[in-house]
Amino acid sequence: MRIAIGGAITLIALAVAGRRVFWLFRLIRSGQPVQGRLDDLPKRIWTEISEVGGQRKLLKWSVPGIAHLFTFWGFTILLLTVIEAYGGLFGDDFHIPWFGHWAAIGFLEDFFSVAVLAGLAAFTIIRIKNAPARLERKSRFYGSHTGPAWVILSLITAVVVTLLIYRGAQYNTGNLPQGQTKWAFASYVVSRIFSGLSHGVNEDIETAFLLLNIAVIMGFSVLVVYSKHLHIGLAPINVVLKREPVALGPLGSTPDIEKLMEEDEPLVGVGKVEDFTWKAMLDFATCTECGRCQSQCPAWNTGKPLSPKLLIMDLRDHLFAKAPYLLSTKGETEGEAAPAAVTGVEQDAHAHAHHGVPESGFGRVPEPGQPQVDRPLVGTAEEGGVIDPDVLWSCTNCGACVEQCPVDIEHVDHIVDMRRYQVMIESAFPSEAGVMLRNLENNGNPWGVSQRTRTEWTEGLPFEVRIIDDGERIPDDVEYLYWVGCAGAIEDRAKKVARAFAELLHTAGVEFAILGTNESCTGDPARRLGNEYLYQEMAKANIELLNSAGVKKIVATCPHCFNSLAREYSSLGGEYEVVHHTQLLGKLVEERKLVPITPIDSSVTYHDPCFLGRHNKVYTPPREILAAIPGIRGQEMHRCKERGFCCGAGGARMWMEEKIGKRVNVDRVEEALGLDPDVVSTACPFCIVMLTDAVTEKKLSGEAKESVEVLDVSQLLARSLVPATPAATPVEPVG
Repeated sequence: MRIAIGGAITLIALAVAGRRVFWLFRLIRSGQPVQGRLDDLPKRIWTEISEVGGQRKLLKWSVPGIAHLFTFWGFTILLLTVIEAYGGLFGDDFHIPWFGHWAAIGFLEDFFSVAVLAGLAAFTIIRIKNAPARLERKSRFYGSHTGPAWVILSLITAVVVTLLIYRGAQYNTGNLPQGQTKWAFASYVVSRIFSGLSHGVNEDIETAFLLLNIAVIMGFSVLVVYSKHLHIGLAPINVVLKREPVALGPLGSTPDIEKLMEEDEPLVGVGKVEDFTWKAMLDFATCTECGRCQSQCPAWNTGKPLSPKLLIMDLRDHLFAKAPYLLSTKGETEGEAAPAAVTGVEQDAHAHAHHGVPESGFGRVPEPGQPQVDRPLVGTAEEGGVIDPDVLWSCTNCGACVEQCPVDIEHVDHIVDMRRYQVMIESAFPSEAGVMLRNLENNGNPWGVSQRTRTEWTEGLPFEVRIIDDGERIPDDVEYLYWVGCAGAIEDRAKKVARAFAELLHTAGVEFAILGTNESCTGDPARRLGNEYLYQEMAKANIELLNSAGVKKIVATCPHCFNSLAREYSSLGGEYEVVHHTQLLGKLVEERKLVPITPIDSSVTYHDPCFLGRHNKVYTPPREILAAIPGIRGQEMHRCKERGFCCGAGGARMWMEEKIGKRVNVDRVEEALGLDPDVVSTACPFCIVMLTDAVTEKKLSGEAKESVEVLDVSQLLARSLVPATPAATPVEPVG
């Protein structure tokens, strides 16, 4: 009877789950091709070991991370008990060959059974504490499908409880694979509950709960493939296939626009869900709805409609709802439509338009009567759009979502892909951004000023800055080309940073030169906005100029320029050794070529620029420079380093009005001012502008002391190199 019942349950469950898995496989395979997902295999293997086995990203949040570590390894170790359960269908005395009878195995199985229950208890407390019904947008679970999550927690609990009950009965009947050893401590404790019952009753309990355990496991397997808990199977796959740069760095998708334009129907960006790559579709299906990305997103935290989590969920739900059409157009059968009771693909009581949705099942669809195939991917609620334009344009490309995602979803790439279609095909983007693009096209900088002004920042310096003119090669005695950047050459506050850095290089004896009027924008604002064509044209022109001048080593004060030159130009033929100015200054301080001697009696808090920190993992050099300056008292903001909060300028937001919610730079400055610093320091001209604007606003409202300054790390270092003026010697009175 055991064999018949257990076998029937298993075959039915595997058939239902297997059909769904095959459907998912075909759906994800229908995506557009993408390259480079299996290169550098040794690194990918290590990533799999550290992120999946070691739970590295999950452990960044210690309590839920430890709970998940217990649950993950509990699932892994308890696979042994699944083998034992199926073996028990065929014989009471079954144990895994060679080692299954060891007492240590019994201990491991019982330890992780208890550990899983402890993890589940932690998850329960976390979910109750962060209930979206009470905290609303402040909850990272806001908009997630919390109902199915409770079902899953209940099923996992049932798996462990039924396991311990039948193992307790096995202990009494002598059928426990490890024998009657107290090393199987949890099974022993449970066995004491049934110890007063007869041998036959214990056998009946063993049989009933063994079959119930198998039934719950199989039910869990079916529910997993029809719910957000797909990540249990997909996360290890998604992790090993992720982009493998150091940090975020360049955008993952780099189409050759010139080649695309030669095609009859060029696929520029993403205009329909089927235009996404198969890796993007895998991302959508892998989302755990944990909300870590949402909790860190500067847009969401300042009242804007963008939640990285909800964006991925909406794309996933639209993809699944449109799947029958996508699969049928590829000459395949329509595939299954998951039961609404299981997947929740039904109309919500309220639209998700701007602020998330109330709880539903696994999917959201438009008003009845509007076919999924006709829905615009980007459009307002009135248009039935899947992604609202305000969601798309709220992104600062800060990368907090990607950094925090435990399953390595690439939110920023998908947002920029959709922006590309909107900009280059639909010409639909904020009007202010259009002004910026025209300025880039006509004047080579976002501000639209004449190229002749690019050397004005050098005027008044006590030394001559060397300029590489047209057709010249960089001199052999010049170590670095200093890429000043548009802000450093044009924006008044950033000019002061360029001057301070140039003076520091001169003091340290580092020979450098600039391109002067030949320098043009790297194209970063155009690329992050979505105008890939303009970016590539500007990048190719810059690469041609740099290569013709024989440039090998570049130093940049702007992290956006640094990221473009170091990480993104290589795909277009620009291979250079690029450092950020804080990296070079840190090296010069370490080598004693720059020696801070004048104390600066100030409390300083450092703001991590996103494109320097998260995008390129440069966290230490700026802090080491500040630590080397005597008198400075460093204070870290709560959101710093990997969890640093954006200034609001990235993703071309510097040139777009912030019309929804609270301004990101104001939110960041309020956090900084909460420490009552004398100086808010940073290492990015965009951050200098954004933070200064917010500090000025706070000064005018009386919320900040007048003496607060916003300074680049290089400006503080330059001040500390100026010898202190000796105090005047008092004159002795006569007589």
